[in-house]
Amino acid sequence: MSAIQRRAVVFADLRGSTALYELLGNTDASQIVTETVDAISRRVPATGGIVVKTLGDGLMAVFPTAAQAVEAADQMHEEIDIVMRRRDALTGFTEARLQLQVCIALGETVEVSGDYFGDAVNVAARLLDHAGDNETLVTADVLRALPLDSRDMFRSLDLVRLRGRVEPVEVHLLSRRGMDTAPTLVGGGPLMGMAGPDAVILTWGNKVRRFTASDMPVVIGRAAASDMQVDDARVSRSHCRIDMIGATLQLSDLSINGTFVRFTSEDEVLSLRRGSCTLHGSGEVGLSGSPEDPGVAAMQFEVLHAPLRRDDEYDLLSPIIAPPSRR
Repeated sequence: MSAIQRRAVVFADLRGSTALYELLGNTDASQIVTETVDAISRRVPATGGIVVKTLGDGLMAVFPTAAQAVEAADQMHEEIDIVMRRRDALTGFTEARLQLQVCIALGETVEVSGDYFGDAVNVAARLLDHAGDNETLVTADVLRALPLDSRDMFRSLDLVRLRGRVEPVEVHLLSRRGMDTAPTLVGGGPLMGMAGPDAVILTWGNKVRRFTASDMPVVIGRAAASDMQVDDARVSRSHCRIDMIGATLQLSDLSINGTFVRFTSEDEVLSLRRGSCTLHGSGEVGLSGSPEDPGVAAMQFEVLHAPLRRDDEYDLLSPIIAPPSRR
C-alpha cells in the first residue's frame, strides 16, 4: 500500500570515518561512529520527524514541515559537536574529527512500506555531493516554506547541477546559530575601473576548464560528481567551492586539511580553514597544503573580466584528461 505525502526529506552523512578507523582501529572507531549516528538519529523524533533508515555513516529522515527539518539539522550539528568533544576528552587527541553534512529538500513523496521515494528524495540525496563539512544545504522550496524571520539564516548558493538530473536546483546554505557565513574579503577585489568577473579559468595538470557566473557554485574535489575533479588521494571529496556573491568570486574551504591560496601578485600564502577569500587576478590554490610545496595537488586559477577573451584561446569546452604535472 502506497501513500503520497508532502514531506521535507533529510539526508545526513558523516565524513572522516576512514581516518578514524586508521587512527583508532576497528573496535574503537566503530563505537564512535555508531554512537554518533545514534546521537543524530535521536534528534529526528525529538523534532517531529521519522528516521526512515540508517545508511552506514548516515541516515535518511522525513518531516511534516520544513521548519522541523531545519531544526533537526541544527540539533544534529550540535550533537556531533558534543560527541567529538567527549571523544577528545577521553582519548586526548583531536585528529580525525567526524564531520556532518545535512541536505534537505521538500516535495511530494511516495511512501511504500515505510520507505519514501520521489524527486525530493533524489534531490536531498544528491545534494550531499555538494555539501561541505558541517554544512546544511536546503532547496528553494524548503526556504520558501519557512517562516519569514527564519529565512535570514540562509545564504544563496544560486543554481547547482545535480548528478543525473537535467534541471539545476536552487540551493541555500544554512548559517548555524552563532556562526557567520559572510565571506572574509582577503587580498582585495576586482581592480578599480573594471567590471565584475565574468568567468574563472581553473587548471590542474593538463585539465583546463572555464566556469562562468551561470555555472556557479563550482565544487572542486576528488568526487566524480565535482564540477572540477582533482583526482588525488590527499584531496577531500568536496574540498572547496567557488561562489559568485555580488560582483565578486568567493573561494570557500570545505575540507578537513584546508585550502591554501597564493596570488601571483603576492608572496604570502593565504590559509583558508573553513574560511573564504575573494579571488582576483591569477594564482594557485593548494588542496591540503601550500601550493609552493611540490608534493601538493596545486590548481591554477585566472579570473576573467569583461570583455571576455575569445573561447578559441582556450580549449575549454571539453575537459582534457591527462596525468597531472604536479603529483
